[in-house]
Amino acid sequence: MPSLTTARLFKGLLRKEIEGPHSTIPEDEFFDAVETGLDKIEEDRQLRVRLKYQSQQSQISNAGSLHSPTAESEDEMPKLAEDFGTGAQAKSHKLWPEIDRICTEQLTQARQGVGEDGNGWQLFADEGEMKMYRREEEVDGMVIDPLKSCHVVKGVTAREMCHYFFDPAYRNDWETTLEDVQIVDNVAPDTFVFLQTYKRIWPASQRDALFWSHMRRITDNVDTGANDVWIVCNHSNQNEEYPPANQGKCVRIYLTVILVCQTYLTPGKNSETATRDDLTCKITYCSTVNPGGWAPATVLRAIYKKEYPKFLKRFTGYVVDQCKAKPIMY
Repeated sequence: MPSLTTARLFKGLLRKEIEGPHSTIPEDEFFDAVETGLDKIEEDRQLRVRLKYQSQQSQISNAGSLHSPTAESEDEMPKLAEDFGTGAQAKSHKLWPEIDRICTEQLTQARQGVGEDGNGWQLFADEGEMKMYRREEEVDGMVIDPLKSCHVVKGVTAREMCHYFFDPAYRNDWETTLEDVQIVDNVAPDTFVFLQTYKRIWPASQRDALFWSHMRRITDNVDTGANDVWIVCNHSNQNEEYPPANQGKCVRIYLTVILVCQTYLTPGKNSETATRDDLTCKITYCSTVNPGGWAPATVLRAIYKKEYPKFLKRFTGYVVDQCKAKPIMY
């Protein structure tokens, strides 16, 4: 006999209920439907991970070639290390003033505390080293609650954490709802403009997002004691030469995201002598996302509360697993 949730979903399909302000689907059924879709996506991801691991194990003799896929030769590595993360090659692009400004603003906000001046941050997830906060905000009835997460991960560096967050070659491995990612503007090695399309989860409409992404090394010496600090900042952008919003089946998401990572070493160790046992990466992840379209506020907040902690644990666990057998990258 089909479950109650399954029966409700089938009934909804017959009625062709979809996301919208006049949708007749009850909020609990809307949540059940989205939750079921997300659970199925997670099951598929876990299967892909197992299959990929089995394939890697069978080709373990070639593991060395999996490291540093962008490096072409040893002679070029010093130049790449010096230029990457400085924005040197992106500064001539017309987006650079906005990129530089938004990165600076987001880094300043990420460094601020969550319990100061009664600024409205509410703790909604507390799991060991990981703590997540949100502020309730709406624009035109749409939930855009800012999120701030703090986490500590052992065995990886700030650059490694940001590398796997920034590089699109790895994104399908940890971003479960991603259907397709396109680079619509290759601004520089440390700066891209992406168009990402997400899997549709009934009854919600399908979403896409157009945003620039910039990875940067921070050298302002504000973070006392940190060996190094790296960030990745993503921000929605719409220029006339890029694919327009809300054309076709997808509703456009608008987002601002920053991942701030700091490397700390065991006292007495430095970059030359440290092993992975000496590495601690402190993470601050902040995001403000306007999902576009329409969905019940209570449903969105319930989904965020469940999915955001899963996302951060999944991503950081993925990076630790990818790095554990590779040389340390600072």
